[in-house]
Amino acid sequence: MDYLLIVYAIGALAALGLYKLLSFIWSTSTSPLRHLLGPPNESLLWGNMLTIQKEDDAVCQDRWVQQYGHTIAYYGVFSVRRLWTMDTRALNHIMTHHTIYQRPLPARYGLSRVVGPGVLVTEGEQHKHQRRVMNPAFGPAQVRDLTEIFTDKSNQLRDCWLGEISKNGGASAQVNALSWLGHATLDIIGRAGFGYDFDALNPTGETNELSEAFSTIFTEPERNQRFFAFLQWTIPLLRLIKTENDHRAEQSQATMRRIGMQLIREKKAAIMAETLEKGRGVERKDIRERDLLTLLIRANMATDIPEDQRLTDDEVLAQVPTFIVAGHETTSTAVTWALFSLTQRPDVQRKLRDELLQVATDSPTMDELNALPYLDAVVRETMRHHSPVASTSRQAFEDDVIPVDTPYTDRYGRVREHIEIKKGDLIFLPILALNRRKEIWGEDAHEFKPERWERIPETTASVPGVWGNLLTFIGGPRACIGYRFSLVETKALLFALVRAFEFELAVPVEDIKKRSGITTRPVIIGLDGKAKGSLPLIIRPYRA
Repeated sequence: MDYLLIVYAIGALAALGLYKLLSFIWSTSTSPLRHLLGPPNESLLWGNMLTIQKEDDAVCQDRWVQQYGHTIAYYGVFSVRRLWTMDTRALNHIMTHHTIYQRPLPARYGLSRVVGPGVLVTEGEQHKHQRRVMNPAFGPAQVRDLTEIFTDKSNQLRDCWLGEISKNGGASAQVNALSWLGHATLDIIGRAGFGYDFDALNPTGETNELSEAFSTIFTEPERNQRFFAFLQWTIPLLRLIKTENDHRAEQSQATMRRIGMQLIREKKAAIMAETLEKGRGVERKDIRERDLLTLLIRANMATDIPEDQRLTDDEVLAQVPTFIVAGHETTSTAVTWALFSLTQRPDVQRKLRDELLQVATDSPTMDELNALPYLDAVVRETMRHHSPVASTSRQAFEDDVIPVDTPYTDRYGRVREHIEIKKGDLIFLPILALNRRKEIWGEDAHEFKPERWERIPETTASVPGVWGNLLTFIGGPRACIGYRFSLVETKALLFALVRAFEFELAVPVEDIKKRSGITTRPVIIGLDGKAKGSLPLIIRPYRA
């Protein structure tokens, strides 16, 4: 009897696998994307992905666009076609019709392993519900209150670097800017996000439990394990097989959940104690605390919010790793690329420093930071030229027709004024490529040039992003909720560091490569062929 059950189970799994395979083959062979021009398929398994990985993100696609037109299809893993369009009207349609174009299910699974069911992962009504409760915590007034935390930690990083120079004799030192900035932004999001001290800038080098858990869950698997991890993302049945990475991730998630729930309980208890003193329930006008988690809990507990609009404790908890990922990795990467650009443009570095030194305090307010025009231009140009996230994906959950601003020619020579989409088709939003598109930004679009922001081209008005005529923070209902937070944090870090130091790249510029994961980081290829995230800088104290 047991033998028959095993045979039936194997047969059922085989039948399910065959059905999925045939469905996949039918879907890809009938997709309207097959009519689009694009590069030839290079591999049945990898498509064009190996070529993309060998070059900087978006470089291949940018070249293909020049060759085949602004709306193309290229091949991903398993030879699945992917839509890549630089047409701003089409991109606006995709981002605003967020119920049709959602994050692909495999990507949701992969991201949920890091951040849980937070606002970065959820879709539809659940996302709308979470976003509605969270929006007030990310407004200008709240970011203004958090700026003191940004400047305190930025100055602490400055002092750490001065300490490195002192240990090296007082003239200069070499630092890995990417690593140090990662520590600083982790400390910032810990304090500003949920009132927690990671102590990542602690000179003793000791790490705490939550910091170790986060580092573990965010570590990429070894090269030989990545393909199976990808298969787990794509084929749910394979998630039943637990690898060593899976076990470590689950242990780290358990640690993050335990500490996160403890933080939520403590904050709730403090809020309830305060309400007992006042003799009434919590109202939105009572929200005073600075950290985002307390603001979120208070808003969620407010008596003037309907019960059906509240978040569960699990939904609130899911925002803790969301805060960490979104507020830590992207900003540290952006500031790293800003410093890299300043080493390549000493004239920009001097001009920026001259402006920053005109400010009489080491701890400027948000309004003082935003009043510095050249700092603003450098930040904008960094977000344009080095978008921390180079692209993001969407999947069509319904058949659709996407309008285009510029007609294109398909592989049969027909001029088309729309893009036909079938349910299941994959679409990539070309963040970095659009930010560098010459038809929008001019022939110098691939140059780092802050002066362009003194008078930007009229063509930039067509870019459907939420900020700065850029796609960096995307647009529509899923635009980055924390973009104001990130921008002011970036300015605070640059303010402290550029005032204090002169920067020079410590290796030949051709040694710095780019690798894209959740963000696009600078890497150096070691003798063993492995890419290590690093930006080695020589820093010297600035003396007027």
